[in-house]
This record gives sequence, structure tokens and C-alpha cells, in this order.
Amino acid sequence: MHHKNPTVEWLGLTFNLSNVLMLSVTALIVFLIAISATRRLSLKPTGMQNFMEWLMDFVKGIIKSNMDWKTGGRFHVLGITVLMFIFVANMLGLPFSIIVNGELWWKSPTADPTITMTLAVMVVVLTHFYAIKMKGLSEYGKDYLRPLPFLFPLKIIEEFANTLTLGLRLYGNIYAGEVLLGLLAGLGSAGIAGFAGALIPTMAWQGFSIFVGTIQAFIFCMLTMVYMAHKVNSDH
Repeated sequence: MHHKNPTVEWLGLTFNLSNVLMLSVTALIVFLIAISATRRLSLKPTGMQNFMEWLMDFVKGIIKSNMDWKTGGRFHVLGITVLMFIFVANMLGLPFSIIVNGELWWKSPTADPTITMTLAVMVVVLTHFYAIKMKGLSEYGKDYLRPLPFLFPLKIIEEFANTLTLGLRLYGNIYAGEVLLGLLAGLGSAGIAGFAGALIPTMAWQGFSIFVGTIQAFIFCMLTMVYMAHKVNSDH
């Protein structure tokens, strides 16, 4: 599992080409799913449209469990996008990985802490943006002094803690799964006995990794709405 990342430097910045590739593939798959599910809408949904409507209702339920729909409805598309994007990203590295000249090109993008922390920062920044937009800068600032002003330092620490836990939880679960799959793949390549010994554990871990990837996508989406509700609600 100790493979180099393919990188290129441009304008003094170093880009991980594997991350660029996998994020592009993830975005393309999500886009194609959305297009296929909404291209031919009908009153009696079937196939992909039925799946998309179920997904919309599922995310709507997450939002309504944290805030009223009048406030949270504007975050519906955000929740759907986050859930779909992270689920697809979690799944990409499960079937196989592609290594070229010792460089890892194909993997789950969420198995990289840079990606997961960027997603976490994006979510936290959005919560602050919408809090200021919906409540005003003055009311937003007062929230840091409630219920007691001396809790202000703890609230600042909470912001950093939320960002770290949101990103690192996702990274840790997906990366650990891919490490074990890599070890099992190495065992499977060690002759017929190794293949026979690794086959069943690999299949079992593949199934478990799908379950973990799905749960992690749900948790990330749910926490996004929890953090958003905490910022935009006026009664917390």
C-alpha cells in the first residue's frame, strides 16, 4: 500500500493527478446518475426516477429532523449532492486499484485526507456563510456569546473540532478499508493457497466496505445538516 502519488507542479503548486482524476470521475458519475434519473420524468416514477425521488425524500427527512422545512428546504440540493458525491467516491476504490510504475492512479478519493478535509472545510464555511446571510452579521456574532460570554473560547475550539472530526472520520474509515483490501490482494497473489485463503475474506470485506462506505456518506450528510441547523436556527 506504500505507493507514490502521481504529481505535477504548475505555477509553484503541486497537484496530485490521482486526486484530480478520481474527483473528476466521481463528479461525472454523479452527473450521469442525475441526468438519467430526471431526463424522462413521469407521474408514475420507475427505475432511476423512482430511486431519485426516494433519495430526495430520504434527505428531506434528514433535514426535517434537524430544522423546519421552511428554513432547511434551501439546503435540500446540497444534502442530495453531498450524499451522492461521497457515496460514489467511497465506492470507486473498492473493486480494484490501478498502479502504474509504482504510482497509484485509481483509488477512492475519500481515502486521501486532503480530499476529506477539504470537503469538511467546505461544509463548515458554508454553515458560517448561510448563518451570516440568514441572520445577519450582528446576530451571528452574538451566537458566540450565548448562553454565557466566557464560553466563547470553547465555541471557537468547537469549530475546529467539528471540521477535524468530520473530515478525519470519513478518511479513516475509507482508507482503513482499502489498506486491508490491499493486504488481502497481496495474499491472494501468493500462489494457489494464498488465493484460496484470501478469496472468502476479500469477498466478506468487500461487502462490509460497501456497508461502511454507505454509512459514512449518510453520516457526512447528516452532520452537514446538523451543523447547518446549529448555525441558521435562532432557537439553539
